[in-house]
Amino acid sequence: MNKIIHQEESPSTPFTIAEFQGGSGEGWGGVAEEMCGELINEEAVRVVYKNNYGFGVKIFNIYMTYGGTNWGNLGYMNGYTSYDYGAALTEERAVWREKYSEEKLEANFLKVSSAYLTATPALGVNGSYGVPDTIAVTPLNGNNTETNFYVIRHADFSSANNTQYNITVPISIGNVTIPQLGGSLSLNGRDSKFHVTDYDLDGINLIYSSAEIFTWARGFGPARVLILYGGADELHEFALSGHLEKPILVEGDDVTIDKRGPAWIVQWQVTSERRVIRLADLEILLLWRNDAYNYWVLELPGPAPIGNFSSPSKGLAVLKAGYLLRTAELVDEHLKLSGDVNATTEVEVISTPAKSLNGIIFNGERLVVSKTDIGKLSGNIPFQPPIIEVPKLSSLNWKYINSLPEIQASYDDSAWTACTKNWTHNPRELSTPMNLYAMDYGYHTGSMIYRGHFIANGHESGLWLNVSGGTGFGHSVWLDNTFLGSWTGSASYQTIVHNLSIPETLSVDNSYVLSILIDNMGQDEEAPGTDVIKFPKGILNYGLSGHNQSDLSWRLAGNLGGEQYKDLVRGPLNEGAMYAERQGYHYPKPPDEDWKSSNPITAGVSQAGVGFYTTRFRLDIPNGWDVPMSFTFNGSSVDNVDAYDIGRNYRCQLFVNGYQFGKYINNIGPQTSFPVPEGILNYQDDNYIALTIWAQDKQGARLGGLDLVPTSIIRSGYIRPDPAPQPTWTPRSGAY
Repeated sequence: MNKIIHQEESPSTPFTIAEFQGGSGEGWGGVAEEMCGELINEEAVRVVYKNNYGFGVKIFNIYMTYGGTNWGNLGYMNGYTSYDYGAALTEERAVWREKYSEEKLEANFLKVSSAYLTATPALGVNGSYGVPDTIAVTPLNGNNTETNFYVIRHADFSSANNTQYNITVPISIGNVTIPQLGGSLSLNGRDSKFHVTDYDLDGINLIYSSAEIFTWARGFGPARVLILYGGADELHEFALSGHLEKPILVEGDDVTIDKRGPAWIVQWQVTSERRVIRLADLEILLLWRNDAYNYWVLELPGPAPIGNFSSPSKGLAVLKAGYLLRTAELVDEHLKLSGDVNATTEVEVISTPAKSLNGIIFNGERLVVSKTDIGKLSGNIPFQPPIIEVPKLSSLNWKYINSLPEIQASYDDSAWTACTKNWTHNPRELSTPMNLYAMDYGYHTGSMIYRGHFIANGHESGLWLNVSGGTGFGHSVWLDNTFLGSWTGSASYQTIVHNLSIPETLSVDNSYVLSILIDNMGQDEEAPGTDVIKFPKGILNYGLSGHNQSDLSWRLAGNLGGEQYKDLVRGPLNEGAMYAERQGYHYPKPPDEDWKSSNPITAGVSQAGVGFYTTRFRLDIPNGWDVPMSFTFNGSSVDNVDAYDIGRNYRCQLFVNGYQFGKYINNIGPQTSFPVPEGILNYQDDNYIALTIWAQDKQGARLGGLDLVPTSIIRSGYIRPDPAPQPTWTPRSGAY
């Protein structure tokens, strides 16, 4: 439909998909985003992206290619801290998802296939070109070129069948049914393919290929290289002009080469074994798709203003390596590479434009090189990972303070914001005498605390609250220091009407205070034609038995300073209303000398309330090694608590060197692992971490476990980042 609209509205401009879903975010109570990566995986990339190419899309932006993190509270209320999105590159920068490799294959093919840029799609019809009705064929005709493309997929997108087919296409030598040397092509499971005809290799015509093109490039010895690949056990076939010399198999076996009319036909069954064929000045590599994942095409730097944007006919280095190659440069007959390896890796130079190449340098280290049996320069990159010493967090010296002093009788809230507005600009009209919408008082992020003052008349048997905090929010309520109860949260509710009982008759004419701690999960995303992003957070309505609403006067605390927030380095979303946050104790080097020694895992919080924990440790990760790390919570449940009567309903915030990098909700989930990048986490220096543990059960709470986990150890050519600014604690003006 979008293609039809584009042709009607703007036929002379490139068909563009500005934001195509490459994965999905997740919400509270859902599944970990790794499961999204497993579902919308490399198979989905092959089927769905190639379907888009079949429409002739010329500008194709994937949302997202690189996963992210909602550090500093939350981006919006329906997403938790991780924004990994199941993306091709994980939140912690890993490239191990096969999805990334599939995108790399497709991107390299499109980059060297200039005829695709002018190709126009024709109507795709199930069962056309001689294939079974269960297969859809979408042709793209190369305008002003001889090249045509055919996108093959199952007619039923959900099909996982193995379907055999032959395809008959018009090409420069006439109508040809592929394969010509017998057998059938196959479409195995969730898959899609590009078949090409009359594809120009800078003067050599690839008459057709059922195998997909990874890349081609010009070089020296041979002058051209072409890489074809297919899925495991598939039969494939390609054809070249019969005027060329006979193709010769120089590596591998089980390849059939035959001359049919004006063409050389080459057929093989895909296995993990590589085949290499040479003819004239062309070398062709025949690969299993998973082996093609290990090949890299790097642009060699050129003079300004071209820089690293070179054409396939010159300036490309094609290599087989492994985990990741970043850059390539020819220097004094050496190929200088930067990249990453996660195992001992052989680097093989497939093609460069160098007339003479005598050595390989990887991340500044000269490799021992030799020539392969077919004359390729190769060398081994050794991988000897260091011993990475990571502290056991449960064994560190932790310091603790109470972070909810507001429920004590002696607490003075006179510095808090008085809720005295009887109006709002919000689309939702007020339900209370005085406005209790947090945003109307400049508080937009993190937790918030309300204190409602009243004089008892002895009729206070119950309290009800209509509370708004966004999806997954929770709140807890105290009458003075008596815990009345909590709404522990749900993935289904943005607001809740909470009825609470007051357990004892209050003393007439005595002053009492209701304290309500609310977890603000952030605003909603704006939807077209709505004002959902404006929906207020805080207390929407309330009732106290025996009282008019006007009998209560309210004060509100949010992040210190509200819109005039104090931390101009870490930003406006980093803090909420909790006492330790308002004091800035989550910063490095808090004044914890006189704080109690307590452990969040073995001790925790003994009753409903908020505990604040802090500790420090040092890391010493050697240069040249990339070691992504995550803080991993091991949740408390009824199945893994011991004899202690500990609640399972609790919420945690994780601060690393003052930056909030995790919001963990034990009873809702799903996220338990929180990647923290180098630069926030100091890899060769001291680190300060802090936790707020909000126990929502009267029994209190403690962590089931907390670990700092290296998720991979990679020998890397990346430049170690400088630490992000990490101001340390100093007394805060105006903190209350």
